[in-house]
Amino acid sequence: MKNLYFLEYQSLLYFLVVALIISLALVTLSYLSAAQIGGTEKLSAYECGFEPFEDARNTFNIHFYIIAILFIIFDIEVVLLFPWAVSSAFSGISSFWIVIDFILELVVGYYYIFRKGSLIL
Repeated sequence: MKNLYFLEYQSLLYFLVVALIISLALVTLSYLSAAQIGGTEKLSAYECGFEPFEDARNTFNIHFYIIAILFIIFDIEVVLLFPWAVSSAFSGISSFWIVIDFILELVVGYYYIFRKGSLIL
């Protein structure tokens, strides 16, 4: 009885072992083939807008963080609209008007942040 139970999961075990071997081989090959040279490009400010190895109490431009938060907010719009678009054939006309209301509220929010000057650096 135990052998029959193990046979059901044997293919899953094989799959996990092969996946582990392939992933370790790919990570090892990429580590060995990549150039491990540090330079000014790697140590420069990338997305944060200020140098990474300075005093943490220095002043910095807050507009980067505002734009990042706004990007996340408007990215959530896509996350919420995609499932609705996929299932729109099964939903009624009321869901259409709910989504139109949602989009209008986002447009009003975008207009507000544009008028406040939050998107201007």
